[in-house]
Amino acid sequence: MIDIKFLKENSEKVKENIRKKFQDEKLPLVDQVVELYDQKKDQLMEMERLRADRNRKSAEIGAFMRDGKKEEAEAIKQEVAKYGDTIDVLTKQVEELDAQITKIMMTIPNIIDDSVPIGKDDSENVEIERFGEPLVPNYEIPHHADICEALNGLDKESAGRTSGNGFYYLMGDIARLHSAMISYARDFMIDKGFTYCVPPFMIRSDVVNGVMSFAEMDAMMYKIENEDLYLIGTSEHSMIGKFKGQLIKEEELPLALTSYSPCFRKEVGSHGLEERGLYRVHQFEKQEMVVLCKPEDAMEWYNKMWSYTVEFFRSLDVPVRTLECCSGDLADLKVKSCDVEAWSPRQQKYFEVGSCSTLGDAQARRLSIRAKGENGNYLVSTLNNTVLATPRGLIALIENNYQEDGSILIPKALQPYMGGIEKIEKN
Repeated sequence: MIDIKFLKENSEKVKENIRKKFQDEKLPLVDQVVELYDQKKDQLMEMERLRADRNRKSAEIGAFMRDGKKEEAEAIKQEVAKYGDTIDVLTKQVEELDAQITKIMMTIPNIIDDSVPIGKDDSENVEIERFGEPLVPNYEIPHHADICEALNGLDKESAGRTSGNGFYYLMGDIARLHSAMISYARDFMIDKGFTYCVPPFMIRSDVVNGVMSFAEMDAMMYKIENEDLYLIGTSEHSMIGKFKGQLIKEEELPLALTSYSPCFRKEVGSHGLEERGLYRVHQFEKQEMVVLCKPEDAMEWYNKMWSYTVEFFRSLDVPVRTLECCSGDLADLKVKSCDVEAWSPRQQKYFEVGSCSTLGDAQARRLSIRAKGENGNYLVSTLNNTVLATPRGLIALIENNYQEDGSILIPKALQPYMGGIEKIEKN
């Protein structure tokens, strides 16, 4: 959410930003919210005038009472009471205007960075750089579900009976490999200087509204029946919510945190082959990184954060590339975002395994997260990035380390977490 004062003073810039995001239907909202803001200012000025008059009249009551002029004092008391009634009406009107302004402001997209490429949707995202050689072996790589099932590592049939479509059982060495990746991702980020955290896996609606758009919430999140609680779709939500309403000492910035959580999402995704596998599922596990910093340091952190994900996957012998998200693919709160995509030798294309975003002060404004500096308080910048989301990350590892005999080589970085074994073989 951008600053209403910024919008009023830069309405044409805000409109141009809306056009860049191909959301022309929101253009009238800019003038509408300015009009509401001006109405609110007028109401507040009238309230201040009435309060001043009421205070002056109240002082007259005391003077008349001291002079024994009770009738005059009673007459003014009635006037003062009318002032109070009018002020109460205006207060209610201001509250209603505030609610209308907030509702509109939460739908107007954040100002994107000048470096963001302009495009309508993800088909116009721009490749930035490749890391590692995307190889295709001279033998066939089966679907990851077939590989896991051949190694007695996946059971979706049983999960269908217990939970329905979009769920799974991981078994044996495949389950162990999955957990090894999560543990390694945790230690990888701790070694980068991030503080490890396990957050709540449910959050209240005011935190949800602070970290994402209404459309995203409806499409993604599961609500707990009869409770003001939602299952998190990513630990970024509860990690940012941790600082809701807080005033942080500037010397404590940056706050660099890495968090583990299970994640829950409504959509199963595409049908066909990928539906029977692990690419789009209702639940997964994730190692996330979240940074709160000074606004001037945000872009430096953004570049460090996506590079950590690249480094993580390269340490697992997985080729990756970075993809700059175009304007139309950016969620409304984001200033700039890039995806990290892993190479799939089976499909001979890249697929998303992580996403890095800087959101400026949008989340901090919604959640009132400020820093106390020498020159006063200011809103912090917030950033988030995926270290590892798995089983999607597991798919990338399996495909890129699959051998012709059906075994999976264990990268050296993971071997200590796998009891020293170097490969998973058919038993």
